[in-house]
Amino acid sequence: MTETEAIAYDVVVLGAGPVGENVADRIRAGGLTTAVVESELVGGECSYWACMPSKALLRPVIARADARRLPGLSGAVQGPLDTDAVLSRRDTYTSHWQDDGQVGWLDGIGADLYRGHGRLAGPRTVTVTGPDGTVTTLTARHAVAVCTGTRAQLPDLPGLDGVGPWTSREATSAKAAPGRLIVVGGGVVATEMATAWQALGSRVTLLVRGKGLLNRMEPFAGELIAKALTEAGVDLRTGTSVASATRENGTVVAVTGTGDCIEADEILFATGRAPQTDDIGLDTVGLEPGSWLDADDTLRVTGTDWLYAVGDVNHRALLTHQGKYQARIAGSAIAARAAGDPVTAEPWGAHSATADHDAVPQVVFTDPEAGAVGLSLAEAEQAGHRVRAVDVEFSSVAGAGLYGEDYRGRARMVVDVEQEILRGVTFVGPGVGELVHSATVAVAGRVPIGRLWHAVPSYPTLSEVWLRLLEAYRDS
Repeated sequence: MTETEAIAYDVVVLGAGPVGENVADRIRAGGLTTAVVESELVGGECSYWACMPSKALLRPVIARADARRLPGLSGAVQGPLDTDAVLSRRDTYTSHWQDDGQVGWLDGIGADLYRGHGRLAGPRTVTVTGPDGTVTTLTARHAVAVCTGTRAQLPDLPGLDGVGPWTSREATSAKAAPGRLIVVGGGVVATEMATAWQALGSRVTLLVRGKGLLNRMEPFAGELIAKALTEAGVDLRTGTSVASATRENGTVVAVTGTGDCIEADEILFATGRAPQTDDIGLDTVGLEPGSWLDADDTLRVTGTDWLYAVGDVNHRALLTHQGKYQARIAGSAIAARAAGDPVTAEPWGAHSATADHDAVPQVVFTDPEAGAVGLSLAEAEQAGHRVRAVDVEFSSVAGAGLYGEDYRGRARMVVDVEQEILRGVTFVGPGVGELVHSATVAVAGRVPIGRLWHAVPSYPTLSEVWLRLLEAYRDS
């Protein structure tokens, strides 16, 4: 092991995923020097094992489903997908798991990249152990930003070590469709991967411990997606846990809590995420290794004046776009503090991540799609708001008919009846992902219901659902 002399920067960023990249970008825009430390690929989980490959797998699935609903086109798309072509396109979207382009982007903004395992070594100090064992010490004049994200969390099951289970990484990077696939979980990863691999030729069994899918969304979202998955051929079993899993002669054997045995070629556990903070030196600054890092609205870790936790590691909102939003906030706050400027908690300011509390958007890329922002009805009531839910079916919208026959979908807005603003909005149906940003603007901007009447939707588009929702609220 060779140690080098310490190198000083204004800011050191641990992790070069989308969050770390955006922190570095805002830091450099603020005139500060920055070092970025990465042990894997620059671009992180989203670029290579999550957002980009999963959506590349799903897009042909959704396009075929949309085409099958259209008379005049449906007959031409009844055959199977070309799985090899879909996987090849997926590989292109991941840049074949090469990060040259992302490295070039970091270089273009003037950030210095250090490849290796980064660990805190006391306040404002990071050591980087490179692939050749060389240890480089970096010191930060102003801040260290932890942007190390999360990893898949596997359950503690008898026999699992010998199974070689899939996590989200294997599910999005597999080189072929398994003949039989068990998916364990009922959240976003589970539903999206069940959708993708069933369409790509696998026989999918989806095991859900709870009563339904997507339990953090409005109940009807999970119900509509469950119906569609079942119709597509997925064997969906709710109220079903996995008691053990083994691999016998190459075959996975999963035993459920009720004693049923299910055989498959692979098993995917989509059962949660854990913070990537086990071995980053948190103990050297008085924090617990492996813990989520509590951060304020400027993303500064509670009890420190130099350590920031940005993205998934702070457990505020485990979504790439939300982490990038936090990164912009954190980078601006760090630069402002370095310049001696005041950083306040003013709700509408550039240094306060208020959207994490009440305006987090998400899209689930299943068929049908589900998209939501803000609070569900149950969440709003739990938070103590006086609210009313207004529901409409997309069958009342002329634009939905253009998507083809038997368009199934629903929209809900959760209205604060005291303030006459929206606390949350949910859409389910083909193509609704593109509606979510309009809802995000309404929720984040606290646009009064009275003003929303003057945001006129174009005819005939799905966005006319806004008019139907407003009419339903007025008439109820």
